[in-house]
Amino acid sequence: MKRITKYAALVAAACAVLGFSGPGGASAAAPDSLDWGECTGPGLDPRQQCATLDVPMDHSDPGSPKIRIAVSRIPSEKPSARRGALLLIPGGPGGDSLGDPSGKGQKLPRKVREMYDLVGFAPRGMAPSTAVDCALDPADLSMTKRLPWPAPDGSLDENMATARRTAEACVRDGGELIRHISTANEARDLDRLRAALGEERISAWGVSYGTYVGAVYSQLFPHRTDRIVLDSNDDPDHTRVTRNWLAAFEVGVEDTFPEFAKWAARPGNPYRVARTPAEVRSGFLRLAARLDREPLPWPGANPPRLDGNALRQIMLSSLYDPDDYPALAKAIRAAREGDVPPVPEAPPEPVLQNIAAVGVGTVCNDVDWPDSADAYQKDVHESRAVYPLTAGMPRGPMVCAAWPFAPREPAVRITGQGPSNILLVQNERDVATPLAGARKLRRALGERAVMVTVNSTGHDAYLDNGNACGDRTVSRFLATGTRPAADLYCD
Repeated sequence: MKRITKYAALVAAACAVLGFSGPGGASAAAPDSLDWGECTGPGLDPRQQCATLDVPMDHSDPGSPKIRIAVSRIPSEKPSARRGALLLIPGGPGGDSLGDPSGKGQKLPRKVREMYDLVGFAPRGMAPSTAVDCALDPADLSMTKRLPWPAPDGSLDENMATARRTAEACVRDGGELIRHISTANEARDLDRLRAALGEERISAWGVSYGTYVGAVYSQLFPHRTDRIVLDSNDDPDHTRVTRNWLAAFEVGVEDTFPEFAKWAARPGNPYRVARTPAEVRSGFLRLAARLDREPLPWPGANPPRLDGNALRQIMLSSLYDPDDYPALAKAIRAAREGDVPPVPEAPPEPVLQNIAAVGVGTVCNDVDWPDSADAYQKDVHESRAVYPLTAGMPRGPMVCAAWPFAPREPAVRITGQGPSNILLVQNERDVATPLAGARKLRRALGERAVMVTVNSTGHDAYLDNGNACGDRTVSRFLATGTRPAADLYCD
């Protein structure tokens, strides 16, 4: 798959109450320096450098064991024009941006690359930083297990069983670190990184879950921020946090499936699946229901059958990017004929184990989840009726329904207090971070932010699935600090 306190005095007071020793819970220790060296890995720009940074596992206890954060950078292409560092904050939870200075960072306009060192990192828990692993049963690594797709009748029994198995494995094998993986701790790590880079303030480009990380950083360390771009934005509701991100899929699918349906009904499209968009939708629902009753063997897949939920998961994954529409169309056409599509490519199992463990730590430690099936069942039945494409999954119980630990601290509440230096960019149709959630973040940030809404479809907007107007607006902000005077719609 593919998320500001009251100025310095109040920040310090809040930290003292929480037993922390500096803004946002970071210790007051002198910053470490970074020993830059050669990077390893395929496809990296030869200019990219790598280093590691030690941070406390527990930021409330500066004497706690240290963990390693892996960091990368490509220095400014024009030192005389250098403004500072641009932190590339990855999505997830379970993503990293170590390759981004060599990858998407090179899509940035030259003027921006001249002004900033491009900095990537692997968040706490993600290899090659100090890593966590729950040693899950391989069957529980499938996306139809990691996301709470209900049984065909709407039952959540198997979801709760999966939650218990996953939680037990993570408690057993995840070590102490998994209890300290959270968005607030990632933000504190980033402030340690800012200091180690020698920057008084830092700019950032956060994408997807990285928008929530960026918002939390801007809340905890408002006067350490320079120019902040939040791209494809998560709902910041501190009372629900990750529960709302899951729930957003029901709206995101309804926002984006019509675009797929128009494409899949277009005459001349070699992947055409129906004559009209309405027939694409009704045909998909009938096919998923048939596969619920009569799954097809799918050798090599995890699980090795193409059932209704496997088709729905293909649908969800394919709606992230219009370039992936053919994968969904081919799956529909094959299943209608009693055949199966090619098995989707997946990362190696150790990578999946690491991603899953970081995801568990983040979604369960950020906010408390109800712990009984009854707490979810009514919402799931309602969702199945109103949003049939997602069959109730977005309101189901994830592993956190069985997580035995309460969050160590309340989720960070995003407010409008702090510098007015944040630009949100948001596609109008986004399956994972829909416009409705982005508008909530915009309201929470108040006068701190301006939002650019882009008439486009797909997850990730700037320099990816957006449009030229939105790209120009973001690039101008990074290069000059100039934002639109008010919220902007890019048609």
